[in-house]
Amino acid sequence: MVEMQQIIISCIFATIMLLFSSSSFAFNLTLPHEQPFPEHIVEEFHRRVNVSVWRRKTLNLLQEKDQFTCVTGNPIDDCWKCDPNWAANRQQLANCAIGFGYNALGGKGGPIYVVTDSSDPDPRQPKPGTLRDAVSQPGPVWIIFAADMLIKLESPLMVTSFKTIDGRGVHVEITGGGCISIEHVTNVIIHNINIHHCYPKNSDGDGLHIFSSSNIWVDHCTLSNCADGLIDCTVGSTAITISNNYFSHHDKVMLLGHSDDYTPDRGMQITVAFNRFGDALIQRMPRCRFGYFHVVNNDYTSWGEYAVGGSSRPTINSQGNRYIAPPNPNAKEVTRRLDADTEEWARWNWRTEGDLMVNGAYFVPSGDGVTPQYTLASSMQPQPAAFIDQLTLNAGILLPNGGAPAGIASAGSRGSGISSGGGLVPGGAATVPGGMYSGGGYAPPGDGSYYGGGDGGGLFFNSARPLPPHHICTFFSILVIWIYYISSNDYFLLYFNL
Repeated sequence: MVEMQQIIISCIFATIMLLFSSSSFAFNLTLPHEQPFPEHIVEEFHRRVNVSVWRRKTLNLLQEKDQFTCVTGNPIDDCWKCDPNWAANRQQLANCAIGFGYNALGGKGGPIYVVTDSSDPDPRQPKPGTLRDAVSQPGPVWIIFAADMLIKLESPLMVTSFKTIDGRGVHVEITGGGCISIEHVTNVIIHNINIHHCYPKNSDGDGLHIFSSSNIWVDHCTLSNCADGLIDCTVGSTAITISNNYFSHHDKVMLLGHSDDYTPDRGMQITVAFNRFGDALIQRMPRCRFGYFHVVNNDYTSWGEYAVGGSSRPTINSQGNRYIAPPNPNAKEVTRRLDADTEEWARWNWRTEGDLMVNGAYFVPSGDGVTPQYTLASSMQPQPAAFIDQLTLNAGILLPNGGAPAGIASAGSRGSGISSGGGLVPGGAATVPGGMYSGGGYAPPGDGSYYGGGDGGGLFFNSARPLPPHHICTFFSILVIWIYYISSNDYFLLYFNL
């Protein structure tokens, strides 16, 4: 009864306001078109024009500022992340590689394959819709995911040539037997995948094993807790870039080179750039053999035994890195030569240039120091180590919620970006429900996700509580008044028809 009285009173009030406005607006504001405008009206007209111009200029400046603030100085991220429509042009990523792996095409030019099923029931006969089926397709294929997924592999995932595994927009975790294997292939891109807890099963248990392959790019992945190495590149692999990754909780992080007697690895060229080496790492960041290794603009937050090491006369060019030594006074040295005496390793070309040494860290150089070999195979231009925080700000997977820190984070954690606890599209086999356009995102009361989910109101769909009936009546009455005002005010129309 009280609610009905409120509705009647609100509607009567709105009707009175409508009658009043129809007469007052028509009487006070409307002038015949044939009469000249009074001087004060002309002045007001020019003032509004100036305000309009100023607002447009301000908007343009703000847009330019937003574009500028998007630029981080990280050439890979600046290449694609500043494009608000990157999801509609995913294959632009293939143009953004740097370093020795810059020619990695991945699945560029091929069809988009959307993974909708997180299972791996039969590795010998891949089920359609699964990641294993996607990577076994012939020719170039660009692989994306319909939703957040936890993929537990039954055996190593054998990636064929000209494939891109693109996990942007969702949170994809890969774990299980052997994880990702790239063997005897070329042109592969792995991007935005969380790889962890990989164990031996017809494999060594590496997170990512690159074997006798070339033109490989591994970018924005998070790797931790595997049985053997997080990333191993062996048996003549070359033309590889490992960039923007976050490594943590592991002993032997990265092996580059098969063995001390496998001389074909002399042709190996690998760029290690913009990575963050985080918590609970012990050694091999990387451990190198024979080839040429450009270690540039990485952030080493700590290590247990050493950071960069090697054997069999590798060339190591360390530029613009930040090395933060651990508290252990016996582990301050960045470098470690293995299986060689001082007289032998003194001839190895290892140099440090522009590196930032913190907490007592020190790099022991060797060899010729300045040599044409460094110039001919620098792979990319280093940036000052003072910019490391900015350059590695987004190292690791880029979570869809946009607000979680780099490195390992739980899927569906609350954030402020595109989605909370979901992907860019609904549906599919997801370990965390929800998505950008459907319910299920994290939404505490009154907060809500962007488009839906929870009780706390998104912008659209099943989230915001409906307005009470009397508020609806008042709202539409005011809307009618506003429309009438616009339609009956010549000066208002004149202003917006400039």
